Amino acid sequence: MSERVIIGRIGEIALKGLNRMSFEQKLAKNMKHAIKDCGDFKISWSQSRFFVEAKGEFDIERAAENICKVFGLVSVSIADKISSDFDEIAKCAVEQVRQKLENNPGKKLTFKAETKRGLKSFPMNSREISTEIGAVILEKFGGRLSVDVHNPDFIVYTEVREASYVYTEIKPAQCGMPVGSNGKACLLLSGGIDSPVAGYMIAKRGVSLVAVHFYSYPYTSERAKEKVLELAGIVSKYSGPIKVYVVPYTETQLAINDNCRPELSTVIMRRSMMRIAERIARSNGCSALVTGESIGQVASQTMHALYCTNAVATMPIFRPLIGMDKVEAVALARKIGTFETSILPYEDCCTVFTPKHPKTRPNIDELIEEETKYNYKELEDTAFKNCEIIHC
Repeated sequence: MSERVIIGRIGEIALKGLNRMSFEQKLAKNMKHAIKDCGDFKISWSQSRFFVEAKGEFDIERAAENICKVFGLVSVSIADKISSDFDEIAKCAVEQVRQKLENNPGKKLTFKAETKRGLKSFPMNSREISTEIGAVILEKFGGRLSVDVHNPDFIVYTEVREASYVYTEIKPAQCGMPVGSNGKACLLLSGGIDSPVAGYMIAKRGVSLVAVHFYSYPYTSERAKEKVLELAGIVSKYSGPIKVYVVPYTETQLAINDNCRPELSTVIMRRSMMRIAERIARSNGCSALVTGESIGQVASQTMHALYCTNAVATMPIFRPLIGMDKVEAVALARKIGTFETSILPYEDCCTVFTPKHPKTRPNIDELIEEETKYNYKELEDTAFKNCEIIHC
């Protein structure tokens, strides 16, 4: 009698030394969170495999889909678990092939068998198991199946352990490191394409996220804020829960627009945002800021402008997209599911009051001098104190 289980395979975690257990425990915790609404289950792990088994009612298909989004796993399969007896393994393999053929009526298919034997007391080695399973399958379905070891239509996989597992599909997962294993960072989240992708990329390295969104109502609408929260929700499917700080930025942005030279306003605004974001980051125990900037994409992202922006921060600013072009960022946004939301036509504060001729090579001294003409600190203090906190 078989039961269906989910197998998750680790990659980079397997390279860890004495602290490997802490990464595995973090991964198990993140997997549990990802499938908490799928029913009753238990998670165990052994020899670079994580096993999710039902304890009662359990939506295994949805659980496998959710687990594919958990950083730390390289691939996921739904397998049949049976006893480590060759006759039981062969019977299970035949049944899985039968299902493949039923799903492809009238079509002749090719296959091969692959085996990993982790149970060294099993009386056959991996190659012998594969050969015998292949022979049983051909005897049963030879009229509709043939062997192709180079480019088969499907593979019958068997893993022989204390129990054995048979499956025919391997779904790619996200790779990376378990979120929460490498600290916390603060993501500056706009409504555009790039910043959600940057959040995904930094979370992939095991970093948990807090997000900051600068909101300039009524120049940016309520729908624009909802769009950003929707983006945070999509990223959270990979990163885990995200606490979003919505910063009321209207008064600060108006003051910058009214009191500084137009060609410097964009970089001065970015410096102001960094000061506020760093205060939020420190209040949440973050060790870095994260943005979606890439070199030369817009006037505020030239080398000179980025240098001037960096100068106001005392913690590192990570820019995962720094060397990407837009085509690469769009491709990744499509992959993770944020693109269609990002292109909704709702403005964000970075596009409000954009000067016609922004300076692309600003000088740090002229920016500092310009900032002394008005007391932005008081406005930034007020914006920081009046943040709205939303959990996504």
